[in-house]
This record gives sequence, structure tokens and C-alpha cells, in this order.
Amino acid sequence: MATQVELPQLGESVTEGIITAWLVEVGDEVTVDQPLVEISTDKVDTEIPSPAAGVVQELRAEVDETIEVGQVIAIIGDGEAADGDDGDTSADDAEQDADQDADGASDDGPAEQASDDDDAGASDEGQRAEPAPAASSSGSDGATAQVAGSKALTSPLVRKQLREAGLTPEQVKGTGPGGRITRDDADRAIASGGEGGAGAGGADASDQQASAPAASATTPPPAVPTAPAERKRPAASPTQIDFGGQREVVEDLSRVRKAIANSMMDSLQTTAQLTAGVEVDLTNIMNLRAAKKDAFKSKEGASLSPLPLISRAVCMVLPRHPVMNSSMDMESGKVTYHGYINLGMAVDTERGLLVPNIKDAQDLTVPALARKIADLASRTRNKKIQPDEISGGTFTITNTGSVGTLFDTPILNPPEVAILATCAVEKRPIVVSDAYGDSIAIRWMSYLCLSYDHRMVDGADAARFLQDLKYILETHDFTAELGV
Repeated sequence: MATQVELPQLGESVTEGIITAWLVEVGDEVTVDQPLVEISTDKVDTEIPSPAAGVVQELRAEVDETIEVGQVIAIIGDGEAADGDDGDTSADDAEQDADQDADGASDDGPAEQASDDDDAGASDEGQRAEPAPAASSSGSDGATAQVAGSKALTSPLVRKQLREAGLTPEQVKGTGPGGRITRDDADRAIASGGEGGAGAGGADASDQQASAPAASATTPPPAVPTAPAERKRPAASPTQIDFGGQREVVEDLSRVRKAIANSMMDSLQTTAQLTAGVEVDLTNIMNLRAAKKDAFKSKEGASLSPLPLISRAVCMVLPRHPVMNSSMDMESGKVTYHGYINLGMAVDTERGLLVPNIKDAQDLTVPALARKIADLASRTRNKKIQPDEISGGTFTITNTGSVGTLFDTPILNPPEVAILATCAVEKRPIVVSDAYGDSIAIRWMSYLCLSYDHRMVDGADAARFLQDLKYILETHDFTAELGV
């Protein structure tokens, strides 16, 4: 029996999409829910999963072709997978690589503000996965065997990346859906020289370990180092260019980058934007986090970073400042005040900054927000986000502090009239006044930066909102809400 793969309804307002890359080829064996193709709409890029298991018999659309919702784009039927080339790519693959250089899946979305969190801004748990464990050595067959259809578990760009580094897909542990190898997985494998794969590197490491003399039972334990931990260099940009000895490289802008560029310029040209900021003492929140993060992670499966706590505080404060949660239409001369909060979360992906939103965030607790943030970030990076989840935001948070930004002036996401940047949380000496007078104390401090549309929001409105948010963050006790 053959199964027809149709372009599904991706959102209420979405009627068509553009194929940006096929992730499989005719003859590839696929499983249920395995990504088949990348589709670009006017709102977001997403992957279409396979509705059935079988072998790809036919691809009915070409890259860059526009297809309508409901149109058949592929046929999947019973049969054996065609003989592959063990992950090597053809000249056609190379052309696809060039087309999607800036469109691959990436790592972090609204992000973590503390070094070991995994929210949506700059890193997530999946990206800190350990290298793949060394495969058991069983001769050359174990090192070269290829699972049928494994080529479909990588994109052409990732296959090219691995091939240029002298690695095969079998040397990389995939952390994507269905074991798919993402660009982050490839980057980690390349950085470790294929460590943890089925090649000779893993065997050499085990041989060295086996040949090392066993420690004597009477050998005293090593002294505990007293020097501070080595400072890690910040991560490089996810966009890396191979100049190949040339002074310049010219590439086409990706569809996502064009859409972001147009959106940013439209925002600046059609709204009156400015930014206000306040300094906030997050010591109570950081102490709460330190005491509860392990139990919270164990119970909820999500990290307790400052971001869900700040998000919860925003949802508590916005109803007292309805102008900040509104949208305006100058053509009709009307303003809409929203009695709900669709909280936008800026997610940093390799394709660019995308802003999905948490629907009805005002009804969610801190644990629920933490789970939602992690889920949105993961699905946005893995191209699983739906267009409807990008639309309809009423207020946005961008967590630029996840990568150490001290101060920010974010650009609005119209028709929203405000966006909050949460900046780096740092220990600083602060003057503290109490019953005993003034003293110097070490406190966890940060800045909250609010960009707003001055056509709708006055400076005093912005100041009142920021002071109210500052008060909640410095005085409210979230302990009972955590449930741990």
C-alpha cells in the first residue's frame, strides 16, 4: 500500500509553503514521524514528518517550489530501501547545502541566565548532551556497518559537514527526533575528533585506558585544587564561513533572514520606539534557585533558571498595567486591550531569532512556565514549531542576559507595544540600607530593559510597570508555587 504525503494545514492563515530542502531521497527507508522535508511559510520554517513507515517511492515537488495545503508532495510505499552511499552526498546534495546554509537547526532559544540552566535563550539541555558512548569493537564490520536509511537521519548540510571533517554518521550520536543528527551533534563530534563513535578513535582511547597501571590502594588521594576554575571562552557565532583562501564570500540571504530583516525595519519605521531600564536585586530569587533547582529539575524535568520566575512576575504585573498588554491599529484608530497574556519568548536559532509565544501564560505557575519555555525552545530549534505558535503574541521577553549582555534596547514585535529584555545576573557590591544604617553587601543584580511604543505608552507608564515588576521580583516569595 502506498501512502500519499500531503502538505498539512500549518496554521489558520497559512495556505501554501515553499520547499526549502528535502531530508530524504527516493529509495530511502523512513519511519513514522521521521522528518521528510523542510517547508518555509511567511511565518516560520518547519519540518513535515512522515505519516507512515516504508520506502520513499516518489518526490513530487522540487526545492524552491511553492505548494498548496493539501497538495501531494511525496509517495511512501512498502519495499526495501535502495542501496545508499553510506552518507556520502552527490552534487545535488551540495547544491542543497548551499541553499540552506543559514537555515539549519541550531541550539539555544529564550536562554538560561545562570551557567547550568537550559531555557530558551542561549543554550538548552539537548545541546549539552555528552559525546556518544564508544561503540563496542567487533572488527571492521562494526566500524563500517550502516543502518539502512540512516542517510535520512541527517540533512544534506550535516552530511557535508561530517564528510569534510572525515567523519561518518555512525560516529555521531543523534539527539534529534528519531535519533536524527543535528548540526549541534555534528559540531560536538567534530570538536572531539569523532570521539564516542565506532571508528578507531574510540578503540584507541579504550586501549590507552586499559594499558594504564591501576592506582595503588595505598596511594593518597590527589590534593583538592585551590585555584579558581578555568574560565571558559564564550561560544562562537553559529554562523561560520569557510573563506577557502578568498578575501570575501558572497551568499544568498536565507528566507528566514530576509523575513527577520523586513520585520525589524517595518517595526522601526512604523512605531515610535525607546527604551527604559531599571536595576533589580535578584538575590532572593538566586538564593531560592540555588536551594531548589535540583529538586525542581528532578520533579519537573525543566531547569529552574531566573527566566520562568521573571516570566511569572511579568504575568502577575501586566494586569495592573493593561496598556503594556495592548495592540493598536492606527488605520482604524482603535486599541485592543488583551485580557489574556500570550507571552512571546525570543529563541536564538541558527536560522535567526524566532519568537513563539506561550498562550494564556497568565494561567500558568512557575513550573508550568519552565516546562513551556523549554518545550518552545526545543521545538523552535528543531523546526517543530507551528505558524500559529508564532502569531498572536501580546508581550515579549528576550533573554539576552543568557550570553552575558549587561544592557539591551530590543526592537518591538508589532502589533505588540512593549518588549522586555532580561539582562545578565551578576554579583556586585551594593549599598544596603537597614535598621543598622548603610553597609556594603554582595548582591545578585541585573537590569530589566523595556522597549515600548511611545505612540501608545507614555514614559510614566513604562516607569510604573518597571517599578512594579522590580517590586515583585525583590519581595515576592515564589517558594510555595514551586511545589518542592
